Amino acid sequence: MKEHKEPESLQEAIIYFADPDNCIRYLSVRRWPDGKVICPTCGSDGVSEFNSTRRTWQCASHHTKREFSIKVGTIFAESPIGLDKWLTAMWMLTNCKNGVSSCEIARAVKVSQKAAWFMLHRIRLAVQDDFFGGKLGGEVEVDETFIGGKARNMHLSERERRITGTGGKGKTIVFGALERGGKVRAAVVETRKKAGLQACVREHVEAGAALYSDALASYDGLAQEYAHKVVDHAEKYVDGQVHTNGLENFWSLLKRGIAGTYVSVEPFHLFRYLDEQMFRYNNRATKDNPLTDADRFDMAVRQIVGKRVTFAELTGKPN
Repeated sequence: MKEHKEPESLQEAIIYFADPDNCIRYLSVRRWPDGKVICPTCGSDGVSEFNSTRRTWQCASHHTKREFSIKVGTIFAESPIGLDKWLTAMWMLTNCKNGVSSCEIARAVKVSQKAAWFMLHRIRLAVQDDFFGGKLGGEVEVDETFIGGKARNMHLSERERRITGTGGKGKTIVFGALERGGKVRAAVVETRKKAGLQACVREHVEAGAALYSDALASYDGLAQEYAHKVVDHAEKYVDGQVHTNGLENFWSLLKRGIAGTYVSVEPFHLFRYLDEQMFRYNNRATKDNPLTDADRFDMAVRQIVGKRVTFAELTGKPN
């Protein structure tokens, strides 16, 4: 196979991945970085040379599914859609600041909107952060926000069904924690009550860290475990180092993507959109870490193995 320079932009990615051999080469060196191909069924490294005609490998051990392609055991498994379309969609999702809709992907790579929606959810699963890096430390901001449609934009019948009170009633609550100079973590929570929010803080923030929050009473009592300081937004938003402006920035990016790109997100899928936004935010270019679009894409591709979600699981319907 002829060697080609790996892509650094969307235009270059479209051209590069139009060649199936380039797709396989790019994925294989990241899936098997030591150069030894592993059978996804039995884990054996006794695998034949790459069959350039069928674009597959074959395991030397005798079992079902001996022959396998680069898709097997990844988010692309059992998909009839070509890798050129998959990888273009993946490049767009990992690098578009406000996300990319299934309608846009459908037009860009010529698949149905339904197929594009399914593809994007599989990609979101790939970029999911399992928080293996331990708890957040140093200076940490914590806050929560409400996600949901504005009542004035709803049809009367929809408004009566969904809005049953004031404030955040009928909306989904999201808790967030941001380590200054580090990563953000966000998760859907059931309640803003003390027990729930403080459990989230303890789960994601190491004891003894400098903790900054607003004046919500649910955070009262954390000073015993953290250097907890509060800013009352009824009076001011910044008091020296005490503020939650970093998280407010993340919330604005999240809501801009949901309201402007995705328009309507069902509450039971919201955590997937949080995964997407966290991936881009945590891997954004900074002065100390000037990541490129190619770097973010590379990180995402390295996380495609061993993750699977079916259409039935996404829709909550039987096969």
